Amino acid sequence: MKGFHKKLLRIDLSSNSFQAEEIPVGILKKYLGGKGIGSFFLLANVSPKIDPLGKDNKLIFATGPATGTSMIGASRYGIYSKSPLTNTYAESYSGGKTAPAIKATGYDVIMLEGRAKSPVYLEIFNEGVKFHDARDIWGKDTYATEDEVLSRINVHGARAVVIGPAGENLVRLACLENDYWRSAGRGGLGAVLGSKNVKAIVFHGQTPTIPADEQALKRFVANILNKLKNYPSVKNFRTYGTPVMVSLLNTAQAFPTRYWSYGQLPDWEKISAESLLKNCTVKPRACPNCILACGKLSTVKSGPRAGLKVEGPEYETIYSFGGLCCINRLDDIIYLNDLCDRLGLDTISAGNLVALAMEAREKGLKDDFPAYGDVEGAACLLEEIAFRRGNGAVLAEGIKQASAALGLEDIAIHVKGLEPAGYDPRVLKGMGLGYATSARGACHLRATFYKLELGGQISPSAIKNKAKLYIDMEDRLTIFNNLILCVFYRDIFYWQELQELIRALTGWDYSTEELHQIANNIITLTRLFNVREGFDRKDDALPPRLHKQPLPETHSVISKEDLDYMLNDYYTLRGWDHYGRPIHQ
Repeated sequence: MKGFHKKLLRIDLSSNSFQAEEIPVGILKKYLGGKGIGSFFLLANVSPKIDPLGKDNKLIFATGPATGTSMIGASRYGIYSKSPLTNTYAESYSGGKTAPAIKATGYDVIMLEGRAKSPVYLEIFNEGVKFHDARDIWGKDTYATEDEVLSRINVHGARAVVIGPAGENLVRLACLENDYWRSAGRGGLGAVLGSKNVKAIVFHGQTPTIPADEQALKRFVANILNKLKNYPSVKNFRTYGTPVMVSLLNTAQAFPTRYWSYGQLPDWEKISAESLLKNCTVKPRACPNCILACGKLSTVKSGPRAGLKVEGPEYETIYSFGGLCCINRLDDIIYLNDLCDRLGLDTISAGNLVALAMEAREKGLKDDFPAYGDVEGAACLLEEIAFRRGNGAVLAEGIKQASAALGLEDIAIHVKGLEPAGYDPRVLKGMGLGYATSARGACHLRATFYKLELGGQISPSAIKNKAKLYIDMEDRLTIFNNLILCVFYRDIFYWQELQELIRALTGWDYSTEELHQIANNIITLTRLFNVREGFDRKDDALPPRLHKQPLPETHSVISKEDLDYMLNDYYTLRGWDHYGRPIHQ
C-alpha cells in the first residue's frame, strides 16, 4: 500500500513472542499514520486506571507515510503510552537517523506489551523480533549501550533506541535516546521501557516505503528546496539552531529565570547562540533529507571542560539549566546536558527539578539542596535522581509528587505533572492556553504558539480570538505529527502544501476542512484517554503562581479569568462541553 506497510507488530515481552497484524485501510485513511494511529491503538489497547509502570501499559512506536521517503524534514518517529509522570496520555518524538530504520522493518506501528522476566534488548527487522540477553549491559549509560548493541547486531544501517540508568531505575522523567544526542524526552517514557526490562531496541530492514506518485513527490521536494534557497529562517537554523531563541525570549522578557521568578536572566548574552559560536567549535548537523541542519555539534574549546562534545545544547536545555538554575556559562550547561543524555533524563524536567531544589534552599526549606548557580551541586543532584539516591529519591518521582512530599506545592510550576518549556505564559498568553490544554501536560510543541505571538501574528497579551488561531496551528501540527514531519517546517508547509504532499504520498485527496476534522478527531482521542483517567477542566489549570506572582520586569500575570475565557472558546470550537469532555464520542 502506498505510503504505508499496513502492518502492526505486537511484541509480548512476557512470553518472548510476537505477532504481525494487518492495519485496516479505513484506520489509516481516518488517522493518517504517526500520532493518529499511535493514539488510536493506545486508546484501544490500554485499559483505564492501569499503572503506567505495570505490565499492562503499552509502549507504541509509530511512523508516518512520509517516513522512509525522499521527503525533507521527515526523519522523525513518535512514541505513545500512558505517562508515569502525569498519568495522562503521553506522546514524544525524536529525530536523527532512527526513524527510517524503524520504517524499513516493514511495520507502521510497533507495540510493546507485558514485561520481560530479565533485562533484554530487542532486534526488530523484516522477519520479526529477536530477544537478546541484556543483563551484562544493564547499568551502562546511553552512549555505551548504543555502541554495544549496534556492535553486537552488526548490520549496516541498523539504529538503536536506548535507555540509561534513569530508565532502569524507573525515574519518572526518564527519556529514550537515539543517535547519542536525540531524545524522545517528555513524559517519562524511558521509565516505561525500563519497567518492561528492555534496555534497548535495534531496528533494521530493507522494506522500502513507496509513495503513491514518486514523480509528484520529487516535484514537491524540488519546489520546496527552490523556495527555501533564500529563506532567512533556513540560514538562522543552519547558523544558530534553537539557541537563537535565548536572545528573542530575553528581549521579550519571557525567559523563565530563577525558577520562574523573573523573565530575564542577567548577562543572558553569555548563554546566547552567539556565545555558543564564540566559545565552542560548532558544526551544523542535519537529519536525513533535511536542509535546516538545526542540530549543532558543539565542542568546548577551552577551560576545564575542553573537548566535551554534545549535539546541542538546544534552547530548552539552556533555559532549564541556564535560566531556571541561574548558570551563566555555556560549557557548564553543556556539561549538564551531556550528563542528562548519558543518564537518560529529560533536560526540561531535570532542569526544572534542580531549579525547584535551588529555590527550596533559597527559601531556607532545604539547606542540603544546591544553591543557584552551583553547577557541581546540580550535577550531583542529577546523578542522585537517576539512581534514586539521597535527595534524588524524592525528585525521581517527578515534580507533582516531589513538591507535595517536600511541602513545595505552592511554588512548583507544572500542568498535570509536566513542567512547561521556556516561554513564560504571563507574557505569552497563548502559551498559557497551550500549556493548559495539552493532553500530555504543559507542552509547547502541540502548536508552537510562541512563534505566532513573538512573530506579530497576534498580540501576546490578546485573549479574544486566540483560541481560534491556536486551534488552526494545533490542527496543522497534528497533521505534521501524523505524517511525521519536523515542526520546524511549520512556516513552509501550510494547508495547501500538506494536501499536495498527502496526495503524493498516499494517493488520497483531502480538503482543508477534512484535514481539520482528522486533526480534531485525533486531539479528541487524546482527550478521551485523559477523561477515562479522571481528568477534566479542573486539570486544565496553570499553577497559581502564574496567576498571582507578576514578573518584576513587566508586572504581567495571566489571570484565571483570561485563561477561563480562552478555555471556554477552545472547548466550544473543539466540540467539547464546559468541562472539556467530548460531546460526540
